[in-house]
Order: sequence, then C-alpha cells, then structure tokens
Amino acid sequence: MRVRGFTLIELLIAIAMMALLAILSWRGLDGMVRARTLTEARADEVLTLQVGLSQWTADLDAVVQTPQLSAIDWNGQVLRLTRRSTQSANEGVLVVAWTRRVQDGAGQWLRWQSAGLTTRGELQEAWQRASLWAQNPGDAERRREVAVTPLQDWQVFYYRADAWTNPLSSDASTATGATPTATVSAVIPDGVRVVLQLPAGQALAGRITRDWVRPTVSGGKS
Repeated sequence: MRVRGFTLIELLIAIAMMALLAILSWRGLDGMVRARTLTEARADEVLTLQVGLSQWTADLDAVVQTPQLSAIDWNGQVLRLTRRSTQSANEGVLVVAWTRRVQDGAGQWLRWQSAGLTTRGELQEAWQRASLWAQNPGDAERRREVAVTPLQDWQVFYYRADAWTNPLSSDASTATGATPTATVSAVIPDGVRVVLQLPAGQALAGRITRDWVRPTVSGGKS
C-alpha cells in the first residue's frame, strides 16, 4: 500500500496560512492591549481631575479668617487663600494658591501650598511668595507646587449680594495685588465659582463649572 505525503507546495501553503493567522491574532491582542492602555489613561485623567476639584473644595471649606489679614484673594491670575492646617492646630495656618501656567507649550492648572505658619510675619511672607510663585517661580517655589490637570483657560467668580460677580469688580472686597489688611479682608464671599476650560484630547474636554458655597451660608447658591 502506497502512502502519499504532503507536497512541498501544500506545506508552504499551510505555513503561510498559519503565519497569517498568527499575524491576525497578534494584531487583535495588540489592539486589545492598546485599548486597555488608553482606557486606563483616560480613567487616570478623570480621577486626577476629580482629586484636584476635591482639593479645591477642601481648601475653600478650610478657609480661615485671621486678624488684619486676607482670607481669600483673586487678582486675575492666582487665587490665594489662608486655610486651616491639614495636620494639627499647632502647625498654624497655611497659604494655598491656585493658578494656570504654560509649561512646555501647554497650560497646566497648578496648586501651591506653604509650610505651616504661626506668626503674622510668616503669613505675610508666604502670601507674597504665593503671588511670586504664580508670576515667576523659582526652584524653591516650584518644589511646593503640584500639577493638577491640563488647562486651556479658567475664570473665578464670587457670589455676593445674591449674584455671581467678577471678584475684580468695584464691589470686590480685595484689590488686585493688594497686601492683606483689615479692611480688605472683612468679607469672605458667600460662594466661589471656578470655570475650567479643558483642552481637547483629554478624557474630559470643554467647559466645567464647579460652585462652592460657604458652609455658614444657608441655602444653595449654585
């Protein structure tokens, strides 16, 4: 009985078919890996933004008024505020600042925080450092900043006299670039609204509005 084997052509065809199946399988796996990586990256972007907005709210919730010093100030570029320490009462208060700065050709929303402050002199110095950080930061200031999220543009509004207004308008309680004084620090706004314009290409893009209401104010202001 004669046994017939595969011809060379049949073997080559079989090998070519297996190679094609391997390539298709690899492309499918590669596509799945890429999709998973992209999904994880998008999820990280959303989580980072959520954490940043939560920190923004926590800073405002912890705003504290100290004698003859400002509690909150927006000068069109940076929002500065004094807040309770996150550690203990013995650490004093903190100066926190938020701004947008262009880094490597892209806008970034940034947060800066001072060390614990226990004297008026330390607080005034940190207040000025926060302003310097927003305009022309040095290495010392950059070490205390955290990049929150890419940001194309942003705006801040105060809720005063039953309306959302520009903090720099004539009825604002603080003046642009003013040094903290008893007069300008008298009023903490009933609410603060931040409007973020997120760039395209992110997990979340476009306009996002976040309203904060001073805890001692009754009723919603959003």
